[in-house]
Amino acid sequence: MAREQLTRLTGNVSGPNCDDDDCPNVYWTKSGSFVVQGDVSDAFTPPAGEGLVEIPEHVLREAFRALGW
Repeated sequence: MAREQLTRLTGNVSGPNCDDDDCPNVYWTKSGSFVVQGDVSDAFTPPAGEGLVEIPEHVLREAFRALGW
């Protein structure tokens, strides 16, 4: 899936070490699921085919506001 096919819900609030498209972000897919961009986490080893990322709380709050939640 190309990034252009996603609705970007976050990115209006700048954070530290944030320039261009390398900031933590939340995207919404046409099917209603979410794609999360963030720093890779090594908190535990996820099952095959899955990954873990960390994103700041303010990014999730911004995504919720964008959806009117």
